[in-house]
Amino acid sequence: MATISTLAYLVASVLFILALRGLSHPGTSRQGNQFGMIGMGIAILATMLSSNMDMGGFALIVAGLAIGGSIGAVLASRIQMTSLPQLVAAFHSLVGMAAVFVAASAFYSPESFGIGTAGNIHGSSLVEMSLGLAIGAVTFSGSVIAFAKLDGRMSGAPITFANQHRLNAALGLLLLLLVILFVTSGSPLLFWAIAILALALGFLLIVPIGGADMPVVVSMLNSYSGWAAAGIGFTIGNLLLVVTGALVGASGAILSYIMCKGMNRSIINVLLGGFGSGSGGAPVVGTGVDADRAPVKAGSPEDAAFIMKNAQKVIVVPGYGMAVAQAQQVVREMADLLKKEGVQVSYAIHPVAGRMPGHMNVLLAEANVPYEDVHELEEINPEFAEADVAYVIGANDVTNPAAKTDKTSPIYGMPILDVERAKTVFFVKRGMASGYAGVDNELFFRPNTMMLFGDAKKVTQEIVQALQR
Repeated sequence: MATISTLAYLVASVLFILALRGLSHPGTSRQGNQFGMIGMGIAILATMLSSNMDMGGFALIVAGLAIGGSIGAVLASRIQMTSLPQLVAAFHSLVGMAAVFVAASAFYSPESFGIGTAGNIHGSSLVEMSLGLAIGAVTFSGSVIAFAKLDGRMSGAPITFANQHRLNAALGLLLLLLVILFVTSGSPLLFWAIAILALALGFLLIVPIGGADMPVVVSMLNSYSGWAAAGIGFTIGNLLLVVTGALVGASGAILSYIMCKGMNRSIINVLLGGFGSGSGGAPVVGTGVDADRAPVKAGSPEDAAFIMKNAQKVIVVPGYGMAVAQAQQVVREMADLLKKEGVQVSYAIHPVAGRMPGHMNVLLAEANVPYEDVHELEEINPEFAEADVAYVIGANDVTNPAAKTDKTSPIYGMPILDVERAKTVFFVKRGMASGYAGVDNELFFRPNTMMLFGDAKKVTQEIVQALQR
């Protein structure tokens, strides 16, 4: 049976790797998800069949799978795409808490896991257990805060206070000291002290991070959950959990690096927090933020429809505003009508657009936008100079030219989409409020920009109606 379970774990590991490979591109993401689900099914079945459980334990696991699976299925069927980032954060919190529970189970029942006896657990197992416990607890509390920020249950602005970084550093050192003492003593008191301190540290690490950094936070917490699982996998001697945790941890770390590169910032800078002040103040619609600047030009959906209908090339730039308005379907309708008029339509995706990595790709895929029409920043940027129209729908900070020109701006150096190079820029926005970085968008005041004030979905629907006349 051990040989069969090892072979099953190997097959599951290969399927997980294929799942990650599939998820790297929208065109193969559905297949990647299928590989992951099949692999997880094989892993669960192999684990259950290879264990020495009695019928009571077997029934408990089946009941847990049924309850958890039912809850997951209901949530997945009801969740709106706009709420996907906070759902992912919530899932990460569950992974972190699961690591804490498994660590506690292994600590109080070491014989069941073959890691020693009560009061005499192997030293190496205590190291792995304490690391899995600490990372899992940090992941849980940090993910809860990320969920609350993303879901609007608390402010998306950074929450900072004096000597915050010093406090976090001191707690980190104290946590390391507690781990060392726990490994040498195996004390239950130290076990729970590690858990409580790690929970507090996770909370304190995430509260100072602003909304602009949420894509990095989501991928970073994903990485944490993987390393927590890997640590617990070593503790209980489950090879597949080690492999799976390492895959998730490594992929999350790589994705965090890609997100930071997309903002021209280091992961340390993100973790220190303080960037992104939530939603800035909203001046009166149609007026400039700075009195010294020329007033913005406000247009109408009919103006936009006429100019786009007579264009040769239109680039759509989706942002979180499109997600909030759930405008992806009507955006695709607009693109289809323009294509019928012979207009070339493309979509430009910034790495940190939205509230989680790939957020815009998911929304466009839901609207059945052809994958070949969707392009990443490096690929699409040279094409803006050739575009007649750039249709920006709620993408604020990632289109702000100040990132290239204003050295005093907090977003200076961040790679942006070069929408200002298009002949005409239509910017769909409810008002003149700044983005999550808390800075005004210079693009609003450019002579080739025309603001389309209003709800993104309603404005785009009016454009569609004008195109159909």
